[in-house]
Amino acid sequence: MTYGHRLCNAVEYSVSGDPIWSCHCHCHCHCHCHCNMCRRNSGSSVASFVSFANSGFQITKGKMSDYESSPGVKRSFCDQCGTPMAFHGHKFPEEVHLSLGTLVNPEGYPAQFQVFCANKLPWLSIDDHTQKFETLPTE
Repeated sequence: MTYGHRLCNAVEYSVSGDPIWSCHCHCHCHCHCHCNMCRRNSGSSVASFVSFANSGFQITKGKMSDYESSPGVKRSFCDQCGTPMAFHGHKFPEEVHLSLGTLVNPEGYPAQFQVFCANKLPWLSIDDHTQKFETLPTE
């Protein structure tokens, strides 16, 4: 079982099962993301996500609010402090992508790959040996 919460502790969640993947996302997925939308949503130079099956995800305290950031993409955040928490996309209907920073133990989920590297900021250097994709691996 994995647990997570927001900075203000108004929202807490648990998720069971093994992660599907984790990455640095420069786009819309569970990874390190370098896309403009994820950077703006996270307020950082890169967004990192971990993906789990929807069936194992449960809000255990509080509630998240959602908004559609683009067609078929829903982003969830804490309605108390505004912290980004999750991503749901039509390309991944059975998955919830959790913002890595919300996990109680984020060190347990190292990135497996990076996506949307075509959008990576030129001064950002992530010194790891993960596989890098210009867009999504399936595109």
